[in-house]
Amino acid sequence: MKIFVVNKKSFILYCVLLVCALAVLAIGNSGIVSVMNVGEGERLLPIYNVEKGDEKVCSITFDAAWDDLDTDKLIEILNQYQVKATFFMVGSWVEKYPESVKKFADNRHEIMNHSDTHPHINQLSEEKIVEEITKCADKIEAATGKRPNLFRGPYGEYNNTVLQAASTAGHQTIQWDVDSLDWKDLAVDDIVARVTKRVKPGSIVLFHNGAKNTPEALPKILEKLIADGYRIVPVGELIYQDNFTIDHRGKQIPQGSEPAPSSAVPAPASPDPLAQQEQESQTSQTQTPQIAEDSSL
Repeated sequence: MKIFVVNKKSFILYCVLLVCALAVLAIGNSGIVSVMNVGEGERLLPIYNVEKGDEKVCSITFDAAWDDLDTDKLIEILNQYQVKATFFMVGSWVEKYPESVKKFADNRHEIMNHSDTHPHINQLSEEKIVEEITKCADKIEAATGKRPNLFRGPYGEYNNTVLQAASTAGHQTIQWDVDSLDWKDLAVDDIVARVTKRVKPGSIVLFHNGAKNTPEALPKILEKLIADGYRIVPVGELIYQDNFTIDHRGKQIPQGSEPAPSSAVPAPASPDPLAQQEQESQTSQTQTPQIAEDSSL
């Protein structure tokens, strides 16, 4: 039997080579946000908004889980102002309203993933979450020919397991920093005021299809934002695809840039409206802090 003896100098050399090899692998994957090796106690965050400096650009998003009665009206309004929005669709909605899905896609709106059955996703195992996301992605791809790569959790819920599962399924998780509260059937002027006074460069705005007053409020919001110099783009164009970090407020920041200073006080995000009593009883444990909002409206 042969015995190999490694002296101290050789051992150190081998260790250095191993470290170098690992570094090369890490650099080669710098464009991917890794969430698989999370330290104990470390909390993963989705994207709530994007660091854009003084560039006036934002995104309009809709969660599609109710009926499709306002499909044509929303498309008409968005086309009128030459705005492309992002629609986060539930798989069961895609199945039920394939013609609406195709209409949105044909008008070049972005179709993304809102789970397959709209469950309380924080309560599922990672395997079940991947299944929810994958099934919805399959349905969207079948309907539009394009596979989604952005995910928004039902009820605004997420935790480390959800974000890990979304990453495994090839999706970046997206929240919002401006909530229209259209699901509460606020008056048109209140919806307009809530949104227009809160939008900042890099904001992601939340609306819902099927909300009572959104079709009437939306034109006023778009007119105001455009008049203020905002360019409105789908979320896929707003966010950075690689070489970024996400700070403690959920702001996506490109590597090498200095984020704009903020004196905002973090506050929990408002949830999705499909189960209002459950939503309003949710604690900040399932929500990531974001820029505080005036709750007077």
